[in-house]
Amino acid sequence: METHSAIAELRAELEAVKREVRMLRDVHEVRTLHFKYGYYIDMCLYDEAVDLFADDGLVYFLNGIYRGKESVRRLYAGWFRTMFTKGVNGPVYGFLLDHLLSQDIVDIAEDGLTARGRFRCLMQAGSHESKPDKVRPMPDQCWEAGIHENVYVKDAGIWKIKELNYNMLWQAEYDAGWAHSSVHLEPLTRTFPDDPNGPDALMETAPRFWPHTRVVPFHYPHPVTGRAWTGSAS
Repeated sequence: METHSAIAELRAELEAVKREVRMLRDVHEVRTLHFKYGYYIDMCLYDEAVDLFADDGLVYFLNGIYRGKESVRRLYAGWFRTMFTKGVNGPVYGFLLDHLLSQDIVDIAEDGLTARGRFRCLMQAGSHESKPDKVRPMPDQCWEAGIHENVYVKDAGIWKIKELNYNMLWQAEYDAGWAHSSVHLEPLTRTFPDDPNGPDALMETAPRFWPHTRVVPFHYPHPVTGRAWTGSAS
């Protein structure tokens, strides 16, 4: 009986180790998925970025909601690509759009099929003085920062982006600095198809940007108290 009990205990321990290894592998895959997304949009490779999304994926950007992969494509391969690269899928001369993604917190659901991730984004962007067609309304040298609170899904064993919720918090001209700057992107006012690049829906309440400050709600409870944050989001 002792032998059978010891074997059962070892099997239980082995299963627990396997679950933990699987979870750690999933955390790594979700983290690197988001980092790869960042490298693609650095180089304006919007087709490649869109391919990272699930078919029913969605994006929250500014105060707009893009639902489904074709809507996501409209945002990246339509609006962004037209504005930044004049229709080119890839980098163009004299345009900088570097995204530094950091402070990643990834949590995998118990079933191992969904995950949530929080990432900080700091962006340096602008046009070189020798670039003849400057990207507007972006200043020639600027900063941007925000928080991602995303949802990921494992589809046929492959992690994909289910919800990309980018909360842009502030923008600033490089020379003037954040103490003397406000955002250069305005809230969206029209939806698709009235706006060919517009979202499927607008948020009921548009987020407030710098110099206003807000806390992007956390997907995780407090690690010590176990309580969810219930403060104001704006």
